[in-house]
Order: sequence, then structure tokens, then C-alpha cells
Amino acid sequence: MAGFRALAREVRDPRNSVALRRTSLRKCLERFAPYGHRATWHHLCVRTGMRPGDRDPDPARLVAALTELEEAREVWLAYEAEFAARRRREKHDGVRQPGALDDWHRLTWGGCEVVRCADPETHPVKPLPQVLRQVIEAMEAPDEAAGGCPVCGQDRMIWQRLAGRAWEPGPVCASCGIVVPRPVAAPRAPAMAGAR
Repeated sequence: MAGFRALAREVRDPRNSVALRRTSLRKCLERFAPYGHRATWHHLCVRTGMRPGDRDPDPARLVAALTELEEAREVWLAYEAEFAARRRREKHDGVRQPGALDDWHRLTWGGCEVVRCADPETHPVKPLPQVLRQVIEAMEAPDEAAGGCPVCGQDRMIWQRLAGRAWEPGPVCASCGIVVPRPVAAPRAPAMAGAR
């Protein structure tokens, strides 16, 4: 099974057919899809001007989508490296159990659904790397961002059951559609959503 970088090379290779390049980009999303597979694909299509169902897209648009995805992946890989270094220090200091904030990292390990979107067609309009940076910053300092969406700043959320996961009901930003990580949304999220 090819890894992300090998698939990225296939997307960039002008000798490959457009169909293979498109398929390789879709397979990249099996390795890294910050919003979830369908929502990340929709986001990349919207940002680059492709139609999600287009079987013969402009190769330049495929490369532009890949570039944004690679930049977002670099942000995530840097976060994972910092997380691993912090956990090594904590273990060295005798802290064996990860804290409550680390649950987010455990649920998003590998970079899939890091910033999950409840609806694949409702996602932030900002570039993926910027969104990831904002969410990571909010997770690292949850008290400063507590109660609102770390991406768009709105504090109106919809409390809903999230399909496809064994997770509990969670706060979904009514504006940009992300599932707001609980450490960031709590403690005001149930009140803002108007339901429990």
C-alpha cells in the first residue's frame, strides 16, 4: 500500500493520466483527511474550483489541492512531533497517564478527522493549514478559547449526535460546521447549544 508521499508524487507526475492523478489525490485522503474524507475532498474542490464529481479535472487544480493538503499535513506532523516530545518529558517526570486534553489527540491520531465536520458540505472556508493551526492553538490553551469555535470565533453551537463514530453527542459550530473539541467548547457549550 502506497504512503502519502508516494501518492503525492503520482498526483504531481505529468506522465500519469488525469484519472490516476485524481485517484491518487483521493487516496491521499485515506492517509490524511483533517475534516474527514468526504468533507476534506469537498473543501479541496471548493478551494481549487473543481467539481467534486469531476472525473477529468484540470491537473493544475489537482496539484493546487495537493499543495494545500500537504501544507496542512506538515502542520499536523509538527504538532504530533511536539506532542510526542511532551509525552516523553511527562513520562520521564513520572506522569504516566495522559491528561484529559490528550483525549483529542488520541481520537485524532494519524490526522484523520482532526477537525471533524458534521456535514461533508459544511466546512470552514479558510485554508486547511490555517484551520489546523487555530484548532491546535486552542487545544494548547483551552481556557483562552473556551466556549467558542476556535476557527470562526462564533459561539452558537448545535448539540448533535455525530454519525459514524462511537462518540457522544457533541458541539457543532453553527457557522463553519466543525465539531468543536470538547476541551475548547466546555463548559459553556451545552448552554450555547440550548440542549444537552
